[in-house]
Order: sequence, then C-alpha cells, then structure tokens
Amino acid sequence: MKKDINYFKNKTIFITATNTDVGKTYACEKFLNYFSKNGLKVGYFKPCETGVKDFPLDGSKMLDLTKKLNPSFNVTIKDVVPYQFSLPAAPYVAKCKTIIDFEFLIKQKEYLQSFCDVLIIEGAGGLMVPIQDNIFIIDLIKIFKSEAILITPSKLGCINDTLLSIEALKSRNINFDFFINLYEDKNSFDEVSKPFLIDYFGELNFLQDL
Repeated sequence: MKKDINYFKNKTIFITATNTDVGKTYACEKFLNYFSKNGLKVGYFKPCETGVKDFPLDGSKMLDLTKKLNPSFNVTIKDVVPYQFSLPAAPYVAKCKTIIDFEFLIKQKEYLQSFCDVLIIEGAGGLMVPIQDNIFIIDLIKIFKSEAILITPSKLGCINDTLLSIEALKSRNINFDFFINLYEDKNSFDEVSKPFLIDYFGELNFLQDL
C-alpha cells in the first residue's frame, strides 16, 4: 500500500472485483490482517451474500477473523451480513421479492464503523452485478461513500477485464487502487499479461505481497 496507514483511519474500503470468483473474500482476509498488523482496529461488512445454505460461509469466516483481530468488534453475523439469500445468483435475482433497504444498509455501515478504525466492505460479484432495477454493486460504493479496492485476476483476459472495470470506476469518480490476485494462469502471467500491464500502469500491486 502506498498511502500512510493513518490515511485509512475512519474510512470504509469497499472490496470489489472484475467478476465473481476472483478472490474478494481472500482479499478481505489479506487487508484485515494488513490493517490490524499496522495498528488499526478492523471491522467487516458484507451487505449481501448469496448462495447461503445454513449460514453465510464468507461472512462467517471473515467475522471470526475480525473478532480475533479486534475483540471489541462485538457484533453478530446478522449485523455483518444483513441480507442472506439461498440462490447463488446476482442479488437482483436471488432476493426474489425482498426489497433491499439502502437507508438501512447505510445505518448498518455506520453502526459497524463505531467498533473499528477501518471498515472493510465486501461486495458481491463484479462491479456491474445488479442489486435493484437500476442499482449495481458499483453504485453501492458511492452510496456508502467508500473508497474501492478492485481485485483483478492473473488469468488470460485479465487485461481487458481490468481496463473495463477501471473505466467504470473512473466514470463514477470513485477513488480506487487495484490489486492482482495471482491464482489462475499464474505460471504464464509474467509472459502473457504482465508485459502490457507493467508498461501501461508502471507499477503493479499483488495481494500476495500484503
């Protein structure tokens, strides 16, 4: 991370991605540990989790970690993952007839912030995953007045996915950094994708370096 650690105090960081299964929960784990290691009290929020069977797997795993790193984060899984849907699909589809209350989510975010210095918010899928008719995950970043960290994959096609997602974030005037998750096609990444990315951006951030 390039910024001084104190820059992140009293902020919310929204972890988003170019698509699903890119590593948002893994990124949340890395950043929770990173901020805690650097002296900040951490918190976690996942407004909506789909594909929930008995309990939200991602949200529960991150809540357990957060409480271990910050014992004063004395909240429940319903506080952390207020909307839980069984269908593994975009929230717009998975919610069926449920109406997602964005004012409630804002208040929930503010409540969770009272227990920590920096709140990590995990999105669902990629930036343009729909929540309501005309509200997408990227809009949730603005609603929460958050900064964003975009997680991009190392697989073939990541150049296109990364540039399109960055254009979307810029079009909404969202402050962001992006990190590459070296997990798929990582053995060919240096030859296939890195040459352009390093020439275009000059410097790259990797989750594995946190």
